[in-house]
Amino acid sequence: MKSISKTVWVLSLISLFTDMASEMLYPVMPLFLRQIGYSVIFIGVLEGVAEAVAGLTKGYFGKRSDRSGKRLPFVQAGYSISALSKPLMIFFIHPLWIFFCRTADRLGKGIRTGARDAMLRDESTAITRGTVFGFHRSLDTLGAALGPAVALIYLYFFPGDFRSLFLIAFFPGVLAIFCTMLIKEKKHPAKEQVRSSNSVFGFLHYWKESNAGYRRLITGLILFALFNSSDVFLLLKIREAGLSDTMVIGIYIFYNLVYALLAFPIGVMADKTGLKTIFIAGLILFSIVYSGFAITSHLYVFIFLFGLYGLYAAATEGISKAWISNIVSKKDTATAIGTYSGFQSIASLLASSLTGLLWFYFGGKITFLITASLALLLVFYFLQLPKPQHNED
Repeated sequence: MKSISKTVWVLSLISLFTDMASEMLYPVMPLFLRQIGYSVIFIGVLEGVAEAVAGLTKGYFGKRSDRSGKRLPFVQAGYSISALSKPLMIFFIHPLWIFFCRTADRLGKGIRTGARDAMLRDESTAITRGTVFGFHRSLDTLGAALGPAVALIYLYFFPGDFRSLFLIAFFPGVLAIFCTMLIKEKKHPAKEQVRSSNSVFGFLHYWKESNAGYRRLITGLILFALFNSSDVFLLLKIREAGLSDTMVIGIYIFYNLVYALLAFPIGVMADKTGLKTIFIAGLILFSIVYSGFAITSHLYVFIFLFGLYGLYAAATEGISKAWISNIVSKKDTATAIGTYSGFQSIASLLASSLTGLLWFYFGGKITFLITASLALLLVFYFLQLPKPQHNED
């Protein structure tokens, strides 16, 4: 554990508390909005816009962090905005207020993500990057398992009491804010100012400035994001198979626990065997999972597949950011990861829309088989990418 510094521990605990608060509300957010009278259309528009805000601002604020040479102010502001916005949603039910609070929560994510990942990069070396990013993903995802578990237990004893649950979710958010005060930022030289756009889309200029290895990697990652739709479709599949709402949430918790337990050891393994090798193995697992969902309707098979799905996530999410960090300049880390996150959010939004259309016209089986086939084809793209060249400047 020598490679896990105090700063990595604190950042990981911050993510744990924040994800615990967010995921405590994620399964019940649609139910709460329906309870106060909002339509499915409004809920869909709200979530789509909120995620778009998060995606686009990751690149913008990542670039701002690199240009200023500062990380901590963005981390503190981002986590604080997300923590404070959640309980505000219960005080008024006007659509504009709900829209403002939900968007503010996602804006906080956009502000902090690039700067936080750059801090993780600074706390690692080329040979420990998978370990550090894997450890962070492990604790982050542990929060994603604990949150729904708390919600499930609370609503079992107090069914329908969503407002109190929003207030409960405020407390882990406050713990996250407190933890940000424990970080001491290293000094970074500000990036040399160049003429470029200051708009939300200004980060896209980095695509032209970046090296060829970064562009080739991001192209593959975005292609994957274009058919890697929301996990909601997997949950919908098991719900249609006859599982109860409680069982669906339970399996979702199981998936997050598997992900949390495996992200760290897989990160360590990736540093030894290669980030590219582990990422490709994750893609193959993704294809197996979606193929399985296309052909089965048995509870125990679903549980097994969600276990494999947790293994896939552990082999790809943190690993992809570690891979990006290894091939870009240190001074561009927040911009590079933020740019990727911006593209990924837009692609994910398109992926869920396309998956919904495929499901509507052809059914879940065909949709999952198409997704599995595309993942296998993408394996050949990643196989021809060169081995990452470490960049520590």
